[in-house]
Amino acid sequence: MGTDSLWIGPVMSLADVVLRLFLVQAAMAVVQLFSVRVTLTNTFEKVVYLLVFHVCFLMFTWTYWKSIFTPPASPCKKFQLSYSDKQRYEMEERPDAQKQILIEIAKKLPIFTRAQSGGRLTTIRFCDRCQVLKPDRCHHCSVCETCVLKMDHHCPWVNNCVGFANYKFFLLFLSYSMLYCIYIAATVFQYFFKFWVGDLPNSPAKFHVLFLMFVALMFFISLMFLFGYHCWLVAKNRSTLEAFSAPVFGSGPDKNGFNVGIRKNLEQVFGEDRRLWLIPVFTSQGNGHYFPLKSSSSDSQNPLLSNEDMWEESDDCSEEGSLVEDQDPSVTIEMEEE
Repeated sequence: MGTDSLWIGPVMSLADVVLRLFLVQAAMAVVQLFSVRVTLTNTFEKVVYLLVFHVCFLMFTWTYWKSIFTPPASPCKKFQLSYSDKQRYEMEERPDAQKQILIEIAKKLPIFTRAQSGGRLTTIRFCDRCQVLKPDRCHHCSVCETCVLKMDHHCPWVNNCVGFANYKFFLLFLSYSMLYCIYIAATVFQYFFKFWVGDLPNSPAKFHVLFLMFVALMFFISLMFLFGYHCWLVAKNRSTLEAFSAPVFGSGPDKNGFNVGIRKNLEQVFGEDRRLWLIPVFTSQGNGHYFPLKSSSSDSQNPLLSNEDMWEESDDCSEEGSLVEDQDPSVTIEMEEE
């Protein structure tokens, strides 16, 4: 199964079934609640309720769609072994010699993280399945069967890998889901209270009121914890995988190796134009192959950081030119006060 399998559609897990049922019930409830005599009678209130509902629903479905159908970004051809390097690597049987080959190739690339085994720093991170040198923060997804740039996790709700290409969409999906749930719960609460005290007439709307109230609150509470956790990750500039296993640099593991301050961390995900932060369009900085390091990390003095300006200019990861040029090797990222 390759990346083309992502277009089959969402996995019909229990959570996904409940979510779909919740959407159907919410749409039905709006029609039902406005059609029975116990609901709103003021035309202006009906228009406002419906308008806000459809805005929330539109943003919810838009971000959900973008999270599902945005293919995960994979390393470009510059990180793949050339034919000669691949032949040399496969013909070499000595592990130490293979490691040295990978190190020589990595010198041309902006790679700072290393692989670690048994507490020992080993070599450049290399994916045997995809035959690529893994860029920093890149991991192989066994479900999608591809390496994903800045992989956060594989989400069964969207049947897609959440990573560099769609992490902003996923965060917006969580936020608009919460807004959608709280709006449904707030508008249904008065009818839930009438049902509780016995003032709600016996009508089809009664079932919708009970279902929506409990399901909306249930989803809101679960989403609140998940969204809060990812807000913390964004503030620290970590992925879910990095939160459980700190990235390893030449100086050793450092969970804050990519933390360049809250403001810059937010801009890496949402972009510099704050007017587009809440819109599900791609505005993340860079191309997912290179990420600035904090100035306190010893790797920030690595000469490869001289590639930062040139690397950011080549967002299409074109194969023209080399990734290493003669530039000032003293580029560092200063931590802002938090």
